[in-house]
Amino acid sequence: MKKKNTGIIVSIVIVLAFVALVVGNCLLFVRNQQKLQAEAWARMFQEYYDMKVANFEEENKTLTDVDVVFLGDSLTDGYDVNAYYPQYNVANRGIGGDTTYGLERRLQVSAYDLNPKVIVMLIGANNLSSMLENYESIVTNLKQNLPNAKIIILSICPAGGDQIWRNPHALENNVELQAIAERQGCTYVDMFPILLDPDANELRASYTIEGLHFTAEGYEAITAALTPIIETALN
Repeated sequence: MKKKNTGIIVSIVIVLAFVALVVGNCLLFVRNQQKLQAEAWARMFQEYYDMKVANFEEENKTLTDVDVVFLGDSLTDGYDVNAYYPQYNVANRGIGGDTTYGLERRLQVSAYDLNPKVIVMLIGANNLSSMLENYESIVTNLKQNLPNAKIIILSICPAGGDQIWRNPHALENNVELQAIAERQGCTYVDMFPILLDPDANELRASYTIEGLHFTAEGYEAITAALTPIIETALN
C-alpha cells in the first residue's frame, strides 16, 4: 500500500514539475515576444524621429518670418496647422511618439532655427510618469534661446475609452504645468475642461478616434480655443 501511495506521489510531482516547466517556458516566450515587440517599436520610432528631424532641417532652409511654431508629439504631428491657421505663417514641429526628452534634444531644429514669434507646446502624453523631470528645462532653454518669443503651454489633454486611466495622472501633471508657466512667465491653457465630456468624465467621443488622438472635430475645438490666445500673443 505504501509503495502504491509513493508511486502516486511521485507521479503527481512529475506532473507538477512538467506543468511548471511548460508554464515557465510560456512565460519566457511571452516576455521574449514583448521584448522583441518593444525593440521593434523603438527602432521604428527612431527611424521616424530621424526622418522627421531631417525634414525639419530641409524645411527650415526656406521658412522665414514664422509667426507660430507648434511643438509636440502625435497630437501635434496630426494637426494640419496650415489649414487651421491660414492667417499665420506657421510651422508644425510635432513627432508622433515623442516625449519631453525627445523634444528637448531637437529644440535647435524645431524652434531655435525658426525664430518664431509664438511657441505653442503640447508634450508629455507619452511619458506622463517622467515628463516633469525635464519639462521646465525645455521652457528655460526656449526662453534663453528665443527671448522675444511668447510661449503658450498647453495642458495634457483628457483621454477616453480604454485610455481613460491616463486622466488622474494628467490632472496631477497639469497642476505642475500651470505652476511652471507662472514661474516662467508663459501663458498656460488648460485644454482638459475644453475637451472633456462632463457627463462621461472623459474626452468627448466626437473629438477622438480611439480615446487619445483627435478627430477633425477635436482639432476644430482646439483651434477655436487657441486662436484668440495666439492672436493676443502676436499683438
